[in-house]
Amino acid sequence: MRASSPRPTFFATFFEWFNGQAYVLLVLTMLIWGANAVAARLAVGEVPPMLLTFLRWGICCTALVLTSRGQIATHWRTLLPSWRYVALMGTMGFTAFNALFYAAAYHTTAINIAIIQGTMPMLVLIGSFFFYRTRITALQLVGVAMTIAGIAVVASQGQLAVLTGLQFNIGDVWMIIACLFYAGYALGLRRRPPVPAIVFFAATAAVAALVSLPLVAVEIAMGQSYLPTGKGLLLILFIGLLPSFVSQLTFIQAVSLIGPARAGMFMNLVPIFGPLLAVLVLGEPLWLYHAAALALVLGGIYVAEHLGARRPAKA
Repeated sequence: MRASSPRPTFFATFFEWFNGQAYVLLVLTMLIWGANAVAARLAVGEVPPMLLTFLRWGICCTALVLTSRGQIATHWRTLLPSWRYVALMGTMGFTAFNALFYAAAYHTTAINIAIIQGTMPMLVLIGSFFFYRTRITALQLVGVAMTIAGIAVVASQGQLAVLTGLQFNIGDVWMIIACLFYAGYALGLRRRPPVPAIVFFAATAAVAALVSLPLVAVEIAMGQSYLPTGKGLLLILFIGLLPSFVSQLTFIQAVSLIGPARAGMFMNLVPIFGPLLAVLVLGEPLWLYHAAALALVLGGIYVAEHLGARRPAKA
């Protein structure tokens, strides 16, 4: 008599269901990315920003080796001819972006970080025009203008005198530069070598960890480094495992289910979740200019991606 196969456990059944729910995966991903802005502010004074950048990617690489070593071992040689491209992508998208991201947290609020981070879809749209000659419609230009206005409102705190005097918070400036780096990374993904997404991510994460080491050395040489506190260690684990590792896996899985275009639309949730978490967790005040900036950024994205991208109906 043949033995019956064992019934799947509750966790196995739940994981199988969860892994097929693209919208649930994407909402969780954006919630984690929004929480990263809060974690960056909580890390101020608890762990140096360059050390945090290095340890974040070190933990992520360890998790990737433990969970995906089979795919990495099978495909890593395919990436060798493109090592310069991989090095550039890891440096821009992960090391430069994160180093500036965590350094910015010392000078600006989590709300500002999250709202400015929400401008990345527009930066990618602008970059697509300049580098790939992607056609931009009039409504998309309106959306870009609205998003730029939102950045200006955040950076000037809604004060015209600050805007005209170019006396911006250095943290906001660093965050804008960080978003430019990440937009460059996003544009470069069009030329990704033909390997599984998780293998490419592992390669760029390894580059990010290595390139972070000189920044840690500079931080030590300038006397700005110190040992992480207990709270800092917990934050390192959180950032290394959730924003760096888990959210990337959930995003990759969601993209495989519904495609990059539809999945990319959910990035609009980051500048919503980030400020909400900043208010709830950090108690940061949400001023009227924050609401105006958020409306401009999200409105600009909506106009550009939903209205501007529509083609006129044929007669």
